[in-house]
Amino acid sequence: MADSEVMRQAMVSSQLRTTGVDDVRVVAAMGTVPREAFVPAAQRAAAYIDRAVPLGAGRFLNPPMATGRLLTEAEVLAEDRVLLIGAATGYSTALLALLGARVTAVESDASLAAIARERLADTDGVTVVEGPLAEGAPDHGPFDLLLVDGAVETLPEALVAQLRPGGRIATGLIERGVTRLASGRRTTSGHGVVPFVDAECVVLPGFSVPSGFRF
Repeated sequence: MADSEVMRQAMVSSQLRTTGVDDVRVVAAMGTVPREAFVPAAQRAAAYIDRAVPLGAGRFLNPPMATGRLLTEAEVLAEDRVLLIGAATGYSTALLALLGARVTAVESDASLAAIARERLADTDGVTVVEGPLAEGAPDHGPFDLLLVDGAVETLPEALVAQLRPGGRIATGLIERGVTRLASGRRTTSGHGVVPFVDAECVVLPGFSVPSGFRF
């Protein structure tokens, strides 16, 4: 456990503070939540590396920098109702809860959703919903914040519609094969997001844009 604490603080110093993760609350949360508890036992030695960590089932835990920047840009407020897409094993959900948010976390993989429920069993204000990521959790909204914890080719209107007008968005995007982090808001007439940094970000399943018909 002492080694994990040392690695966690090294992550804060070398991967967060140096890459624009400047919300002190986010830094404190990521310096507190034991990331190693949310990865398979065989991967715990790699829990704090600056790359995605395999979780099984073709899924990965986002690199710390991507998670930290998304949470920073999201400007999470206490009592925010958050729709988290791509719960995986529950790490980002735990961070959001520590920041004071009430989180509905959606996960499409049954085994990962089960792990998230187990890891978050003692965490207040958290609901894990198993289902298609692109559908979200319409029965639990409206939400103040939509946080997509991974990169998607397109942000479905079905997710945006679950935000209240003025609600905030933080997401990873795939643009021409490059993953970027982006943020924005829902408006009364639609939504807009603007990329703020190119970064390694895990790709989430279920968001591919169908290829156009070609002659």
